[in-house]
Amino acid sequence: MATLPVVVGVDGSEESLRAVQWAALEARRHHAPLRLVAAPALLPRMRVHPQDPDTVAVRLDGDARRALDEAVVRAGEVATMQQTEASLLTGPPALAVAQSGAGALMLVVGARGVGGFAAMLLGSVSRYAAMQACCPVTVVREETSAVHGEVVVGIRDPRDTTSALAYAFEEAALRGATLTAVHSCHWSRSVPGGADAGQVAAEAELSLSDALKAWHDKYPAVPVWQEVVHDHPAHVLAVYSARADLVVTGRHRGPGPHPGIGGIQHALLNHARGPVSVVPDTGLAGHCLTPTGRGCGRWHEAHRGPTGGRRGR
Repeated sequence: MATLPVVVGVDGSEESLRAVQWAALEARRHHAPLRLVAAPALLPRMRVHPQDPDTVAVRLDGDARRALDEAVVRAGEVATMQQTEASLLTGPPALAVAQSGAGALMLVVGARGVGGFAAMLLGSVSRYAAMQACCPVTVVREETSAVHGEVVVGIRDPRDTTSALAYAFEEAALRGATLTAVHSCHWSRSVPGGADAGQVAAEAELSLSDALKAWHDKYPAVPVWQEVVHDHPAHVLAVYSARADLVVTGRHRGPGPHPGIGGIQHALLNHARGPVSVVPDTGLAGHCLTPTGRGCGRWHEAHRGPTGGRRGR
């Protein structure tokens, strides 16, 4: 099977170019092709006059093409000889960028875009991609230059680890980094009757150790640390993001019919100081829509656990 590409959304902003740099290095680590995508769009309520050759639509299309050209140059500066292609997308930017992750190894976006209204637009694109894309989505922040040698993964429930843990182990192995698994008791939905905080923490420590062991056996060269804390998960992971090369968190099925990210992930994406990867649960594959309206399971099929079932189970 062909290697899945690393896809990155660009709009010409400096933040999106940082995302391009990060994605190019990630593609090189994975020996994967790099695909640059841009989605020009009209501002709300704006209309085009077909008779005018210099319409707003033409200008925005030209801006997107120039952004792609600049992104190709930036990618080549940090990852020479990298196989790269550039594509101009059509349709609403948020939907088009999210759908570009169908069949991708990962989708990379900047946290914000160009100034004014477009900055809010790309912010919404990033959030939409993190909620809806079929593959892992990495939101790249400004502070990405330093190498810390650590990947941090937030574990929502030590008894039910999802694809996020497997993804974090793989990233740590590729980077030669330490993996730190963090569980916040604040994240727990229920506390056994009569159990005090110390007992809950001790049980979480044991469950987390068991969850990590199966994956550590597969990646024995990865140093592993675990930590159970008593604080809001978003705050904990945001603090870790200042010292980690990557923070990984999972995306679980929400109460409605569509997948999504909750308040914890939203808060983390807003306050993180480094790149954050949001990894969809493998059970969400059929709920992520491709441009044809079908579920995309290619990334999930390529990321199964050691026993062939869901990763981390």
